Amino acid sequence: MKKVVITGGGGLLGQYLNIELSKEFDILSFYRTHIGNCIDYNSLRVDITDFQLMESSIKKFKPDFIVHTAAVSNPDKAGKELPATVNKANVEATERLAVTAKEIGARLIYTSTDLVYAGYRGSFLEETAKLVPMTIYAETKLIGEQKIQNVFDNYVILRTPLLLGMGMGETTNKFNEMCKSFLSSNKVKLFSDQYRTPLAVREAARIIRYVLNSGIKSEIINIGCEKRVSRVEIGEMACKFGGFSTDLIDSVTMDSVPNFVQVADVSFNISKLKSFGIIPKSLEEMIEVEVKDIINNCRK
Repeated sequence: MKKVVITGGGGLLGQYLNIELSKEFDILSFYRTHIGNCIDYNSLRVDITDFQLMESSIKKFKPDFIVHTAAVSNPDKAGKELPATVNKANVEATERLAVTAKEIGARLIYTSTDLVYAGYRGSFLEETAKLVPMTIYAETKLIGEQKIQNVFDNYVILRTPLLLGMGMGETTNKFNEMCKSFLSSNKVKLFSDQYRTPLAVREAARIIRYVLNSGIKSEIINIGCEKRVSRVEIGEMACKFGGFSTDLIDSVTMDSVPNFVQVADVSFNISKLKSFGIIPKSLEEMIEVEVKDIINNCRK
């Protein structure tokens, strides 16, 4: 059984990776503050900015793969942190992981973001599209990509979109909170003028499992769905599958939010992903599953 280290194992994506990758790999999941479902798996409390502990723990486990999801990952939170703090977590730790992976012969899977792209250059952006990160979060994720490529070639960089789904443990996301608000008959403000190609968080974990088994390396790949949608359209789908009234959607534009960094369109072209035989589920199918899970969880 091949071995995988997961960083950010207590995070939103990390907890789904614990479930998905443990089906066929021997995993070691790193968490920092909130243990989440790591308690049910082989795990260690490791802050990725404690470079000595991170590196020694990895070398002791001797993984075949490192899936690196840990980061100051919320754009709003990253904007409030000291730049040096964000840089240490998102850039320096990423570079150190790449060096460690090279030393032990492990393949590094790095989750980047759709927010590295210019949001004003059209729709369905390919991996070669113009890169203009607008926040310190996106900027440091892009620098992380570059650091990895400077270290070695045994990597896969996955540019992830807006992730949808039910949070586990201490984690949540805007989709989760939106559905909970709908359940309480509370209105939710949603952007009508920001476009993404979202992915269910459990589908992202499934795709990463496929990548580990594929032999893919030295690639940057967009992962997402095939449908370009606004936040309002995501809300409308959630209403459809959850039996909520669309009157609960308060459609707003990005300029209505003070100091909001406006990124209009970072929708993906996923032809490259599909060329590797990876076909994501439809957005409708993903949203139906996620909405029903959130409803069932709230009603327990």
